[in-house]
Amino acid sequence: MWTFSQALPRPIFKPLILASALLLGGCAHQSTELTSNAQWQQTLANWSGAPAILLGEQHDQTSHHQWEAATVRHLAAQGQLAALVIEMAPAGGDTRALQPGASDEEVKNALLWAQGGGPGGWPWKDYGPMVMAAVQAGVPVLGGNLPRAQMKQVMGDARYDSHLPTAGWQLQLDAIRDGHCGLLPESQFTPMARIQLARDEAMAKAITAAQKAAKPGQTVLLIAGRGHVRSDIGVPTWLAPEFTPKVAIAQSDKALEAINMKADKLLTLAGSASKDHCAELGAQWKNRAAPKP
Repeated sequence: MWTFSQALPRPIFKPLILASALLLGGCAHQSTELTSNAQWQQTLANWSGAPAILLGEQHDQTSHHQWEAATVRHLAAQGQLAALVIEMAPAGGDTRALQPGASDEEVKNALLWAQGGGPGGWPWKDYGPMVMAAVQAGVPVLGGNLPRAQMKQVMGDARYDSHLPTAGWQLQLDAIRDGHCGLLPESQFTPMARIQLARDEAMAKAITAAQKAAKPGQTVLLIAGRGHVRSDIGVPTWLAPEFTPKVAIAQSDKALEAINMKADKLLTLAGSASKDHCAELGAQWKNRAAPKP
């Protein structure tokens, strides 16, 4: 059905996107053995009937986007895909009113794509194939991310501070620090962590709503950054206790950072070494203060 190919480098992420992409946790399993197509198809077969499957990607790896698009095609071909929820579009964007033959521009407009990823946006060349595979199969694509207009309010909402156990909240704060390469003032860690949790909450709401409209046995698929999908501190913590999703997290064989994320499946895909985002971010911020919330 699909093979993994060598990934191409991507431009540097904006700080908030980088925070989602970088890893939350310490050293753990470091496998360079590639996950095969057959192995992943067997995993999907084992997960048949799961209410939701959450795929966590490393945003700068082309092979991860190919894995996601192939998964969409596979589940859709089996009649198992109820909806595709994506981090890359804001909540409120959806393709349900579109026909399978809709153009890329019609789909991007329906998903409010230009509003989904800050000034730089999410590259359509990376995510378009995945989105269009769902649309062409008649599967609705739903934006799951927190709309930018709500971020300022969320930054001051203290209810997020107690959602996770103390250790989990600290992991989120550490991720903000590490994701901004130590350049962000500590006073901004909590507001930024609240945004991260609010994004998880928004995606969980989208998944829950999509599953309510699903046919028996169908699955809702979420595509998001790895930090968002992890079972212990991400989207699953916002789902009802009886809602038991399956979580798969991907890493690249050429970018084996320390990874210790709770998931049902860890995949290693062929890829490329990541850029030194901290060096690039440091150069951007060298002659000015770190951005304020």
